[in-house]
Amino acid sequence: MSLASEFKAFVMRGNVLDLAVGVVIGAAFGKIVTSLVDQVIMPPIGLLIGGVDFSSYKWILKAAGVDGKGEVAIQFGAFLNTIIQFAIVALAIFLVVKLVNRLVQKQEAEPAPPAADVVLLTEIRDLLKKN
Repeated sequence: MSLASEFKAFVMRGNVLDLAVGVVIGAAFGKIVTSLVDQVIMPPIGLLIGGVDFSSYKWILKAAGVDGKGEVAIQFGAFLNTIIQFAIVALAIFLVVKLVNRLVQKQEAEPAPPAADVVLLTEIRDLLKKN
């Protein structure tokens, strides 16, 4: 088997394709969550705590020079935004997993139809009881 055919067989397995789709959708979902946090959730929080852009909060370790360059700062506001984004993604994943588990439990709870031989044996038993 050549390297190209082995690679093709590897890529065409279902798990690899599922993973690729998950990564692409996850990246798109990450952008949505970033926008949600930065543009919807944090502005009202910033308004409540003083009317400033919360993501601009930082602890300056070294001020910028005259040219405006060279500032060294710990940007804890942006870090807090990232933590909130993570919490939203984690909540969304939790809800999806919970929904999938509920659907799987419903499918398992539904009784399977009796096998044909069980139905026939039940009918034979009922006929023997009558006679």
